[in-house]
Amino acid sequence: MPMHPALAPLQSQYYRLASGHRLHYVEAGEGEDVWVCVHGNPTWSFYFRPLLLALQSRYRVLALDHLGCGLSDKPQDASYRLQDHCDNLTEWMDGLGLSRITLVVHDWGGAIGLGAAVRHPERIRRLIVTNSAAFLSTDIPKRIALCRIPWIGEWAMRRWNLFARAAIHMATKRGLTPAQREGLLAPYGSYADRIAIARFVQDIPLDTRHPSYLPLQNIEAKLPLLAALHVPVLMLWGMQDFCFNPGFLARWRTFFPEADVWESPTAGHYLFMDEIGDCIQQIDLFLKKEETASP
Repeated sequence: MPMHPALAPLQSQYYRLASGHRLHYVEAGEGEDVWVCVHGNPTWSFYFRPLLLALQSRYRVLALDHLGCGLSDKPQDASYRLQDHCDNLTEWMDGLGLSRITLVVHDWGGAIGLGAAVRHPERIRRLIVTNSAAFLSTDIPKRIALCRIPWIGEWAMRRWNLFARAAIHMATKRGLTPAQREGLLAPYGSYADRIAIARFVQDIPLDTRHPSYLPLQNIEAKLPLLAALHVPVLMLWGMQDFCFNPGFLARWRTFFPEADVWESPTAGHYLFMDEIGDCIQQIDLFLKKEETASP
């Protein structure tokens, strides 16, 4: 498969869903220790590129693009609800025969990744949670709430790409390099390309009438399944995140009180771009702790 310049040296691969639509993903490394990285909005697999490059010598690491995101197909008439993304992720993992997975989630990847994980909790070997949520909350920044205004929000996100363009400034505290900024925006060059960006914002369930309220409530209710299996959990958190603030980290800790937690006082929402070196160090410590605990 061709290589996208932003992803180099990672090679693009595609998986065709039963719907006929294609999901794009990248894969690095090999072996039975499988890592799956699930992105949020408005990013794509490019966000996890430094993680794949850092871990590829030891593990098989994959990062997919949700339907409508990155280099995946962007059908204009598809449903982009939480349940649909969970279904697509599950189908992709099933199709590739992935098991004993270390699941790495960020942003909407929290709800989507855990939505797939609680369906088959026995498949999850480890869980690494970064700035995200997999539970109900009404804590939404005003700047995101404005994007939910009918017509105006859709126009701003899709015609002017304001959501993705604002994120490359607001979601980082260290500041992004030109290559990082260009890479994050690369797949979202047109009105049609930005459909999932808008649908993700519109899919935030703030009340019981929303179509994704019950699916997210069900995911939240099933999180204890992973705790009951004693799945090792590492939480890496950018404490300067304007969206997934420290209150979300506190909520995660109620579900996984035994989790290892590392807080970066200087990182924002794009944690792996602000502090990738420290994150890798914390992941290594987490894995060494697991090795020490093994008989």
